[in-house]
Amino acid sequence: MLAELLARHEETARARLDGHSYDYIAGGGAEEISVREAAAAWRRIRLRPRVLRDVTEVDTSCEVAGIRVSAPVLVAPTAFHAIAHPDGEVETARGVAAAGGLMIVATRSNADLDAVVAALGSPWLFQVYVMRDRDITASLVERAARLGARALVLTGDAPVLSRRRHGHILPPLTEDQYLGNLRPLLKPGTRISWDTAQDPSITFETIGWLRELSGLPVYVKGVLRGDDAAACLDAGAAGVVVSNHGGRQLDRAVAAAVALPGVVAAVGGRGEVLVDGGIRSGIDILIALAMGARAVLVGRPVSWALASDGAAGVQQLLDALRDDLREAMALAGARAIADVDRSLVASG
Repeated sequence: MLAELLARHEETARARLDGHSYDYIAGGGAEEISVREAAAAWRRIRLRPRVLRDVTEVDTSCEVAGIRVSAPVLVAPTAFHAIAHPDGEVETARGVAAAGGLMIVATRSNADLDAVVAALGSPWLFQVYVMRDRDITASLVERAARLGARALVLTGDAPVLSRRRHGHILPPLTEDQYLGNLRPLLKPGTRISWDTAQDPSITFETIGWLRELSGLPVYVKGVLRGDDAAACLDAGAAGVVVSNHGGRQLDRAVAAAVALPGVVAAVGGRGEVLVDGGIRSGIDILIALAMGARAVLVGRPVSWALASDGAAGVQQLLDALRDDLREAMALAGARAIADVDRSLVASG
């Protein structure tokens, strides 16, 4: 079962990683209330399945950001994969490619972007942290566009980094590993401290700047309010990602499952709505889609799979999530993603 696979990956990862690295991946902000609530929020939602539908064949494929994917499950942009596997994001990319998945490559990748893209060999998106030195951000974004990124995902909920419960803002890595993705863009001797490098002055206008700079669609990640979602679209965003940053930023921020309906209503079909935070099963994915999400993102489970079994673990996880979704759809009477709608979710 998927739950057993997830548990095995995390248990193995915990045994293999040093305590600092494990805490960095697992931890959240302040009291970690948002971390604990993420998965529980999905489990509180109930379904009203259809019956007497022919579900001999169930198709989980859909389109996200103009890309056809085998399932509406994306690999979330998480930092510093080298703490989970020596080959870092390159190894993650190998697993994503083997599963036919879609990866959002992070700004804070330990691996050079060229190597990650080569390992993927398929469409990908690029996550952006806007840095105080806008020239570095511009160079990074322009490079991603040249290498074939299909869209940018602007992280909007981290103008500053929160203090984590275990005190670990950054994992134990060498300076070269910290700067892996940026190294080709920096002048010799340049030093960057990730915990202070981010630009706290970003606004909705940043969306237009990134669009003009790259020529790519821009999604904004970290949206929990309907008015913010509408403002992102008004500023030119192609969509939003409903997320509380895995509970790693503002603790007690509302769970993504709770915020999703309001954001979907505010967007009103003007853009795509993705969601992440606490997705651990095909039923969770089914609920998210029924509530109006185009796709979901998974983060920590990918890190555990990477630490546990490398690329094979990542592939196994993504395949298992797709298969679990297929089963959930069949049991709910949905033969295709288009059949998954709000009527499947019980109100009240």
